[in-house]
This record gives sequence, C-alpha cells and structure tokens, in this order.
Amino acid sequence: MTKYTILALGAIATIGFSAPTVAQDFGGDFGDGVTGGEESQSGSQGQRSSRVRIDPYIEVSQIGVAELSPGDDVVTYTQIAAGVDASVTGRNNGGSVSLRYERNIGYDDDALDSDTLTGIARGYASVVPGALTVEAGALAARTRVDGNGGATFNALNGDNTETRTYSAYAGPTLSTEAGPVNIDANYRIGYTRVEQPDAIVAAPGAQALDVFDDSINQSAALRLETPAGRALPVGVGVEAGWDQEDISNLDQRVRDVYVRGDVTVPITTTFAVVGGVGYEDVEVSSRDALLDVNGDPVVGDDGRLVTDTSQPRQLAYDVSGLIWDVGVAWRPSARTSLEATVGRRYDSTTYYGNFAWAPDSRSSFSVNVYDTVSGFGSQLNNALANLPTQFAANRNPLTGDFTGSVTGADGTANLGSAFGSVRSSVFRSRGVGLGYQATVGGLTAGVGAGYDEREFIAGNNTVLAAANGTVDESYYGTVFLNGQIDRNSSFSTNAYATLIQSGFDLSGDVLAVGASAAYRRNLTSRLSARAAISVDHLDSDIASEDFTTASALLGLRYDF
Repeated sequence: MTKYTILALGAIATIGFSAPTVAQDFGGDFGDGVTGGEESQSGSQGQRSSRVRIDPYIEVSQIGVAELSPGDDVVTYTQIAAGVDASVTGRNNGGSVSLRYERNIGYDDDALDSDTLTGIARGYASVVPGALTVEAGALAARTRVDGNGGATFNALNGDNTETRTYSAYAGPTLSTEAGPVNIDANYRIGYTRVEQPDAIVAAPGAQALDVFDDSINQSAALRLETPAGRALPVGVGVEAGWDQEDISNLDQRVRDVYVRGDVTVPITTTFAVVGGVGYEDVEVSSRDALLDVNGDPVVGDDGRLVTDTSQPRQLAYDVSGLIWDVGVAWRPSARTSLEATVGRRYDSTTYYGNFAWAPDSRSSFSVNVYDTVSGFGSQLNNALANLPTQFAANRNPLTGDFTGSVTGADGTANLGSAFGSVRSSVFRSRGVGLGYQATVGGLTAGVGAGYDEREFIAGNNTVLAAANGTVDESYYGTVFLNGQIDRNSSFSTNAYATLIQSGFDLSGDVLAVGASAAYRRNLTSRLSARAAISVDHLDSDIASEDFTTASALLGLRYDF
C-alpha cells in the first residue's frame, strides 16, 4: 500500500490499495518514492530494536445497576475478569491486541449470568523484509441490536437484544519492483459472524428481523505503476481487482470485478492532479426464502429466514460499464495530507477522500469520506483492516466491553460506522467519519464522530423485496478525557451518542446516549482499587417506554 490512501472504491479499498487515481509514490515531493502501508510502518521501526510489551491482569468487581425508568428495579452482580493488553513494534513486524474474558454472576436475576470474550487485534509480519508481508486482524464485541436493525457498542446486561459479533481477516501483500515499475499484489480473506440469543422482532405482530448471520469475503488485486519522475514526468498506473462476499442469509452474494488505468500529474512539489478511467462489473444476487404451505416465509430456530436452495439465484443489482474519477492530492508536509476525488461509479456520482493533519506531536485530526457496496461482513472487515497497528483499545469502565474505538499515535479510530445496521441485506454505504486526539500535560482527550447512510439492495422477486431501496441513516459520536491525578491515581471519562433513523416501516428512530467516569488508585505496585459510575439512556420509537439506568462499580485489579 502506498503513502497516499483513499478509502473509497469498494473493491480497491477492501484490500488496502489506494484509490488508483491518487499518486501512488510521490515521496515527499511528488517524485520517486518508496512503497508504504505496513511496510512503511515496519520501515519506520527499522532504526530501533524490537520492543514487546505484555500487560496481563485480573479483576474482581461488584456492580450494581439501578433502573431509573420506566421501573425502579435494582440488581447486583459480581464480575470476575482476566485480560491482556499487548503490543509489539520491530524492524519487520508490529501489532496490538486487547483481549478480555469476563464471568458475570448475578444474585437477583439469572439473566445477568454470562460469559463474555471481547477484544480487538491487528498486526503484520514481514515474511520477506521489504517485499512480502502478512497482515491479520480480529474483533470480538458485545453489542446491542434494536428492532430496526441498528447496532451499537452499548449492550446492557440482561437485555435480550444483546448480540455477539466476531470478525477476522488475514492475507499477504507483495510489494516489489521490476526496473522503473512498482509491482503491488494483495489477497485477503475475512469471516464475520453475528450471534444472538433470540429472534429480534421489530414491533408487535411484525415479522422477526432477519439479522445478519455470517459471511466470507475475499479480495485480490494487482497493480503496476511508474511513479512520477522515475521514467516519465507523470505517474502512470494500471490496476485490476476482484472482490466478493458470500452471505449465508438467503445465499446473498456481492461480486465486484474491475480494471482501470490512472495518471498523476504533479503541478508543484506538494500538489498533484490525478485522474483515472476503467471498466467495472458489480453484481448482487440471492435466492428466495423457503415458503410454507400457506405461502409464508419459513423462519428457522435462530430467527432467520430459511433459504430455498432449490430455486435459482436471482440478480438484485447489476451495474457494469465505464468508471472514471478525477481529483487532487496535496501534501505540504509530513504532518498534513489531503486527497479528494469525484467520479462516476455504481451508475451514479461518487465522492471520496481523506484529510489528515497533525499540527504537532501531541495532537492529530483526520476525516474520511467513503462510498461502497457490500454486506455487513465486508464493511466490518474493512473498518478493522483500516485501524492502526499500534493502538490502545477503549473499554467501558463498568462492563469492560470494547467501545468500538481505539487510540493510536495518529488519533482516534472508530468502528461505529461499520455497525450502523446488522440487517442481512446487502447495501450501498456512503458516509463520513472524523477523529481528533490531543495530549496536554498528563491529560489525553479525543473525539470521534460520523454519519453513515445505507441504501439496501434486494431482489424484487424475493422475500427481501420490501427492503430494496430503503435507507437507514445513523449518526454517532464519542468523546473521552483521561488523565493522571498523581503518581498513584488516575481517572477516565467518556460519553457516547448514537441516533439511528430507519426507513423501514414500524421501525422508527432509536437514540442511545450515555456517560461514565472511573477512578483508579494504586494500593501497591501491582494492586489497585477501582470505582466507576455510569448513566445510560435509550429512547426508542419501537419500545413503548424509554429506558434509563444508572450503574456503579467497586473492585480490585491486579497487574502481573
């Protein structure tokens, strides 16, 4: 992957290549450069020795949850947890992992009894230094799914809308040269699964929501490029790729095949005009649901529609033909870069790009605009693959759940947009996400926010026909402030808000907001005491009443 990256053209973005209209190897001045991506990360570590950090811990906590509305129930439970936060940085490898196992033991409600494994990991290793790299990532999260299909990282204990989401990917990247030509090749395979205890019903008398089950997504691409200034005064490239996701629900399939050429025209040492043209074929197909004797769709024990495998596959979306785009790339310094592109794709106008700015070593700001066609699995896999390899995972101080965001050297990255909806239907996703992080003295603050629009795609002659063309919109935001009080104590605070506006009948809007604060005091060099409080509120048009809870935690933590 190269120094300039636009996360836009579906199949291109899914495998980690830049959008091909962007200058691939400008170097610092739009001239001859070297390839980057994970290799650039390993290269940046080339002057230092390998460094490994492993921080295992165990926790024992007592947690109380008070329902403020619509009822007044109070429940308590004990949480026993073990986890590890680890990272490695070296000449030819790097990565981070945050893994946590919890056992919750309820005293007043058996529904609180649970075993949960949550975590996130991403890393790379060089098989052949400077040429062949293997990258991998994984996610395990506990999330909440509402009747409109909206998913958020704020599941509540004992809530029957809780789901478990798992996602992982791996694949090699080859980057080499043949004379003046850079050669980049990439393959990736990913798997995503959503598990839920019960079928989720949108409204009384309505059909159960067809929640995404699992999918396998694969992608591959080959790119040949001569950077500007190496053999020609302009950069020239050609690229071909393939991307496919196979979704178990109704045997849905998304297939994208493309080939394109592009040119980079440097205007100054820091500014270039880019453009490209090619051919692309995007198809979405599926089978219909199995019908009973009354002509009604059959729903399986897991609450999902049963696929009629005896029927032929039906096309729901078939767009092929010319694609093009033009844009600009600007890099005035190592701390600032801008890429913006407009073009024609998916039989309509498309916009994408990104902006990254680090005014100093203590702060950073980024914006990303995207436009893709995929299923839930590919969307989550792509978001996971675009996380930094060096990060600290942000977790809820009471439940211990992964909140969907990580903090790295380049700022805060959030998976919120990938979780906008867990409906099984394929969709076109357009949106924007931004993140800001700053460190001042002993304080670190961060903000993440975004907007995601999903237009669902389904066959007209299938049970999902009603979803075709329906649009869901989601807005999300998080903010945190962490700091050291003195050498033996620290605090952390965070707040979140998610608004999901669904275009499906009887679904309505869902607003989830909450805030928490935590305090930690070292008792010895390894043993510390913990205290935390939080308030969470759910305002749903689907439910007859809003739901508000307050929680508190007291516990001990031992770091090995």
